[in-house]
Amino acid sequence: MNAPENPWLSYTAVIEEVRSEIESVTTLTLRLQDEGRAAQYRFAPGQFNMLYVPGCGEVAISMSGPVSDDGNRIVHTIRNVGRVTQAISQLGPDDVLGVRGPMGTPWPMEVLEGRDVILVTGGLGMAPLRPVVYELMREPSRFGRRTLLYGARSPDLLLYARELDAWRSSGIEIHLTVDRADPHWHGHVGVVPLLIDRLVDLAPSNTRMFLCGPEIMMHFSAKSALARGMAQEHVWLSMERNMQCAFGMCGHCQWGAHFVCRNGPVLRYDVAEPFLQVRDL
Repeated sequence: MNAPENPWLSYTAVIEEVRSEIESVTTLTLRLQDEGRAAQYRFAPGQFNMLYVPGCGEVAISMSGPVSDDGNRIVHTIRNVGRVTQAISQLGPDDVLGVRGPMGTPWPMEVLEGRDVILVTGGLGMAPLRPVVYELMREPSRFGRRTLLYGARSPDLLLYARELDAWRSSGIEIHLTVDRADPHWHGHVGVVPLLIDRLVDLAPSNTRMFLCGPEIMMHFSAKSALARGMAQEHVWLSMERNMQCAFGMCGHCQWGAHFVCRNGPVLRYDVAEPFLQVRDL
């Protein structure tokens, strides 16, 4: 969906802006140099690009910015955790890298029309859901109650903390939790699934849920949602796997019967659930 004509071809992009988020995490804003490709470029929330550093390699990174009409503003939030992301972290404005994409299945925004929406996330899982937040803010009349449940290890690791007030002002109900509080924290302490257990006035049949974060968090968050009466087919999650070719040829991201880069990263919970229960898969 929205995939390039030649999925092997990487286009050069210029880094327009680098913004520090939290420890070891930065957000890059990119602009495609090829004007023809930039004019054709379209992505949907939930998709990813392969970012390529010559002489180092490439890595799959989800979109984390608002949907745009071209390739002049492509936003990625990146954690410095490996060889390629470390190389990207050394780049600055006016440096270039390769962009191959967009790839993968998006969040099914159409199922949210007229429904209550719950976004559930932990840690860096907020990045792939941020484009969904922008869509919920852009046309709030399309949706019912809009809720974000978000957890981090500690208050200083809450991603996009400087944006939360604007999200609240748009009418999104936000519930935060941390694993470890500091002296200034007055919110919830505990795991993310507990936020689902505490939600009041939940209308299970009219609610659709998107999950993104550590697999263990998504697994138990989905279980909490089902315990509150939601149906499996009304829950979607985004998987993070070892995606190397990005379109199901190399097999590195195989997960049970699925190739996460091609069949995902967004999967409906009833499709993913049998494999979430298999240890070390």
